[in-house]
Amino acid sequence: MEAAVTTPSSSGPGRQATCAGPARLQADDPSRSRILRVTGPLVEIVCPPSVAMHDMVVLGAARLPGEVVAIHGDTATVEAYEYTGGLSPGHPAEPQGRPLSVRLAPDLLGGVYDGLLRPLAGAGDLLTTGEPSEAPEARSWSFTPGVAEGARVAGGDVLGEIAASVPMRLLVPPDRSGEVTRVAAAGEHSADAVLAVVGGHEVRMAQSWPVRRPRPVARRLPADMPLNTGQRAVDLLFPVARGSTVAVPGGFGTGKTMLLQQIAKWCDTDVIVYVGCGERGNEMADVIEELAELTDPRTGGRLADRTVTIANTSNMPMMARESSVHTGATVAEYFRDMGLEVVLIADSTSRWAEALREFASRMGELPAEEGYPAGLASQLAAFYERAAAVRTLGNTRGSVTVIGAVSPPGGDRTEPVTAHTERFVRCLWSLDRDLAYARHYPAISWADSFSRDTAALAAAHARAGDPEWTERHGRVTRLLAEADRLADLVELVGITALPPRERISVLAGRLLREAVIQQSALSPADAYSAPEKTAALVDAVLAAIDCCLELVDSGAPADAVEAVDFTPLLRARETAGPTETAPVAAARDTVLARLKEAA
Repeated sequence: MEAAVTTPSSSGPGRQATCAGPARLQADDPSRSRILRVTGPLVEIVCPPSVAMHDMVVLGAARLPGEVVAIHGDTATVEAYEYTGGLSPGHPAEPQGRPLSVRLAPDLLGGVYDGLLRPLAGAGDLLTTGEPSEAPEARSWSFTPGVAEGARVAGGDVLGEIAASVPMRLLVPPDRSGEVTRVAAAGEHSADAVLAVVGGHEVRMAQSWPVRRPRPVARRLPADMPLNTGQRAVDLLFPVARGSTVAVPGGFGTGKTMLLQQIAKWCDTDVIVYVGCGERGNEMADVIEELAELTDPRTGGRLADRTVTIANTSNMPMMARESSVHTGATVAEYFRDMGLEVVLIADSTSRWAEALREFASRMGELPAEEGYPAGLASQLAAFYERAAAVRTLGNTRGSVTVIGAVSPPGGDRTEPVTAHTERFVRCLWSLDRDLAYARHYPAISWADSFSRDTAALAAAHARAGDPEWTERHGRVTRLLAEADRLADLVELVGITALPPRERISVLAGRLLREAVIQQSALSPADAYSAPEKTAALVDAVLAAIDCCLELVDSGAPADAVEAVDFTPLLRARETAGPTETAPVAAARDTVLARLKEAA
């Protein structure tokens, strides 16, 4: 349990601020470290001279973990990450002399953890008690050395390859360099075994890192490679680049969790870090069960084997929620540094912000808008800033893409969390309540969403052999906007009062919504849509729309065109498999033949 929150050094942010008193001691005097006052998750302790901001403290006989969040003279305020029932003044408080850190190792893959990255027993215990289990049984991995003794290496260099569910590497820690004086032989090794000695320092698979300190990189790279999610509304209208940021705002019942689960299942990435931040326990149980049962299309194994699930559900200690998103970002950066593409999903950042608000209120901070702390915008910006496509210290490319759900109360997008988040993200997938209630999934509003990555990704699609992507995207966007513009007019005067071409524009909007944008998460054929199937569906619908326009321009009655049975085209997304295009082409030809007959 405690191994999950340890670090080999005391370096980290905030180590400059220490308690008042004599010079820092080599070790704290236990007689001076005791609890003075307990107020919910906030605990005041007598502050030894060696305690600094963000240091870890264990409280009471149960050794509850906490973090120093304020220092006033000889008193320190500790934020406890567990239920503080039973703590009372006079109980011991033991400073650890190091910031909140987590253990990073290959055995994270496939596991379920709490907000401090301590392993949880499983879905049942997780959702019933929220109590972490004992550490899992020791596992071993195949290690193949990649350097010889005597070689000189620097931070981030590759020392060898690790055989896991995703290709992993043994890296020199970022703050280490020097001569390799020892390298373990090829074979099976545990995560805590010493595999190399660099500059007199032992290197293991398992390492520790402070959660609030971003891991260093050589440089940031332009985010210009598309992340294919398998969701047509995203990949076609509001694409996201690897290393970019996305916010998914939506009120209750609009399908945020369903959309994020679909992206976790189908996006073409190496590792998925799923942070359930304050969500309902039954939803997290569904996520865990589905990931365990779903076959990974890349490896043929379980999708869970390349997923790390961090669960801080609503029945768990609230203050651990504040650290869970930082923990998730640290885990994502760990895999990124190995040259992997990582997607970090946070569901939801609104619950995280509520934890910040409650914490600020207990600390007596002056509240800002709607009671949130004045530093809310800065904290949101710092979180999304950890997303990036980078050149790692080991000279490989890796990325972390952050997708955060936002739950505005009552669907009010002007509330502080949503408003600030929109300032810091590159993409916004706004979920519309009317679409959700109409059973249109995903309920992404094409009028209120945006993607600032579109131009860069259009060039990437052209380089990949799909130069028509830009025209396809632009035309679908224009047709949907025109159909929305005419919708209010149709309600006032009726469809028959419109000119023929505008009537076809209304028909085009319906065809695009029902045949392309709408998608069934429960259909084996339609839950995932490969890029080639998406392109085929769009091209088929656009071909039908062009034929309709030609007909009305040549004098055919709009009533006759609207009366054509477009069912084969509307059902093509269900009749064609996830990667099939032939059934789509057949449906297109059938509809075009019917249109010619109607003329």
